Amino acid sequence: MQGEWAGELVGPDVWQTCRELIPAGSVFAFLAEHRQALFPAEMFADMYPSRNGRPSMPPDILAAAVVLQTLQGLSDVDTVQALRCDLRWKAACGLGLHDTAFDPSLLTYFRRRLARSRKPNRLFEAVREVVAATGVLKGRQRRALDSAVLDDAVATQDTVTQLIAAIRRVIRHVPGAAQVAGMSCTAHDYDDPGKPRIAWDDGQARAALVDALVTDAIRLLAGLPEQPLGERAATAVGLLALVCGQDVEPADDSNGRDGRWRIAQRTVPDRVISTVDPESRHVHKTRTHRQDGFKAHVAVEPETGLFTAVALRPGSGAAHHEAALALDLLAAEDGILDVFGDAAYSTGPCRHALTSAGHRAVIKPAPLRPAVPGGFDLDDFAIDTNGNTVTCPAGHRVPLSAPSGRHLQRKAFFASRCVGCPLRPRCTTAKAGRILTIRPHHDELAAARRQAATDPAWQQDYRRWRPPVERAIAWIVARGNRRLRYVGAIKNNAWLHTRAAALNLRTLINLGLTHTNGSWTLASTTI
Repeated sequence: MQGEWAGELVGPDVWQTCRELIPAGSVFAFLAEHRQALFPAEMFADMYPSRNGRPSMPPDILAAAVVLQTLQGLSDVDTVQALRCDLRWKAACGLGLHDTAFDPSLLTYFRRRLARSRKPNRLFEAVREVVAATGVLKGRQRRALDSAVLDDAVATQDTVTQLIAAIRRVIRHVPGAAQVAGMSCTAHDYDDPGKPRIAWDDGQARAALVDALVTDAIRLLAGLPEQPLGERAATAVGLLALVCGQDVEPADDSNGRDGRWRIAQRTVPDRVISTVDPESRHVHKTRTHRQDGFKAHVAVEPETGLFTAVALRPGSGAAHHEAALALDLLAAEDGILDVFGDAAYSTGPCRHALTSAGHRAVIKPAPLRPAVPGGFDLDDFAIDTNGNTVTCPAGHRVPLSAPSGRHLQRKAFFASRCVGCPLRPRCTTAKAGRILTIRPHHDELAAARRQAATDPAWQQDYRRWRPPVERAIAWIVARGNRRLRYVGAIKNNAWLHTRAAALNLRTLINLGLTHTNGSWTLASTTI
């Protein structure tokens, strides 16, 4: 049952008696005055469908607490402690002076209700409606896109730890798995919470352990009874099969069929790095810097710094790349936009999608890498995609092949024309001669590179309006929020939306946001 404020406080009204102690113009003072207008009771009615049972804590109080918690970067326990002891928090959430608040687990239950509801990001959407009502973004048609890597909340596991944890999960959640493991799994005592006792500095001992654990996993999966599985059990089986295959390969002298394994001498793409959080990934933001976690994708209006859209996704995989999410971040926008982005958004399909939607793409082109350091790159060749020819810097012209492959690439083969060519040392080291690969949307990408290099107006726009998104990213990760608190993309995506909502609310309050005569207004729209 949804609880409602009964008008009775535990002790004196903090906002009425201590108003002068609450910092004017702060988020605390704003919520004390306008909390119920921002988060009205009817906004949460679908989360409490039953009229039976004990009334809940009024959801506007919980919503205000969650917003402040996310803004301040506090744990559930610290949030409740602030509600009990800090006058600012009591005033913001409408508690009396002697109110001891509630158990910290109530915040977990509230977030869970939000996540399972039909509008899991309703706090962000509520603040976005306030932004629209104020008209602060009217006429501001620039959007800057960027992403940031957020560290996961779990420890990265090695191959042995993952195999043991995945086997334990199957034993725990799949009916009949314990009996199968007892008869066929001998590499380790899976009831023992520790690691196997071996000489870890002995390479042969480690290899023998990995071989035995993979054999146990295969025997366990093969021996499971045929039966319909629930979600948890099916997930456990799938995770064991994935972990069992991602980090191992046949042993050196194995034919691949005799069941002997070793740790693979490579890292598979999209590798699961923890059985505690299977959605966390290795993330390469640059070629030299690697983190483990997720990517936060944001769209920001650069003059105001307001977040217009956010999304949290696993850190690797083509479907979660910056360029793949660009249009999703702009989906709720009206009108034609100037879209600013760094080289991560500079793929041909991304540019084509943006321009096809009518937007202007002010995106830094990805640098070209010549086949020979300091030599000729793609733009040194005369490429006629309509005439299907390519002419090299030495003047040799060859035809373009028909589109082929998954990415519909076209190729130009210079082959024998490179023999004896005086420019060959600056062009290629390949014995068969230079092979040029032309990808779809080549003309758009080439035009973008020319514009970025020669157009002063484009350069001025990029330098002025792209950098503010870096400041918005800094706000996201401030107060220790570079490391996530939750497990899984769904929970962390909800946190990111709430964080963006809280930051947007703070920005609006700094601009003089108030609620009068049933409407939201700003004292000033001058940035």
